[in-house]
Amino acid sequence: MIGKFKDARSEERYLAAYDRIAARWPVPVRDLDISSRYGPTRVRASGGEGPPIVLLPGAMGTSLSWYPHVADLAAQHRVYAVDTIGEPGRSRQTRPATTGDDCADWLADVLDALGHEKFLLAGVSRGAWLALTLAARTPDRIAGVVAIEPPGFAPIGSAFIWWSLREIATWFDPRPRAAVRRILRPLLFGGLKYRAHHPTDYLFTDDQLRAVTVPVRLVLAERSVIHSARDVEQRIRALNPLFDVEIVPRTTHALPLQRPELVTARILAG
Repeated sequence: MIGKFKDARSEERYLAAYDRIAARWPVPVRDLDISSRYGPTRVRASGGEGPPIVLLPGAMGTSLSWYPHVADLAAQHRVYAVDTIGEPGRSRQTRPATTGDDCADWLADVLDALGHEKFLLAGVSRGAWLALTLAARTPDRIAGVVAIEPPGFAPIGSAFIWWSLREIATWFDPRPRAAVRRILRPLLFGGLKYRAHHPTDYLFTDDQLRAVTVPVRLVLAERSVIHSARDVEQRIRALNPLFDVEIVPRTTHALPLQRPELVTARILAG
């Protein structure tokens, strides 16, 4: 199956909101449309000639999710913020991605087209899963990974569904505490009319985690609903010394919204 909006009107409204928010990008930007075997991929390129960073959003997110972070990152790096294939945004999926290997192939195509020898991959939630999936398979183009609350360590259960519904409800607040919620709210609500299709084989095996041969900064939420942060930490420490695991107190799977300054700092630290 290929991800798509439920109808043309929903897509039109979503992309209009996307373009309005994209115009507020806080640093100069060049939009790239990169060919891949799974369809054209939109990448927002900012910053100068510093070491390149590729930013991967979570499910239902886009490159615009990195709005709060890009100015600080682009001051020191060449930054590429990606609209993930199979998610709402300005990438266009043309071929199903049914396995983790398919997703890794798509991301490898994007990196190849960007042309640098090595990249730091930074991802949130599903974006972090994508970064780790590629690092476990073909790490030769990767300088390191910053993975914020990745799935793939435990089955996603009903606790996550209920948490997600409560989290979505907070976006209806007309005066949200976080400005980013106000800015990105139209994309969240418009994205609910997108039918995404993700691979089902998303759990990392021990062999996959051992196969990662680049430094990984793994940032987990103490109160995550997608795994037990302590169990993940214990497992990782037994498998691969290249992982640096941090558990952030009093945070949930919404850690990037709760501690945006920490996310930026961890990416800059590599």
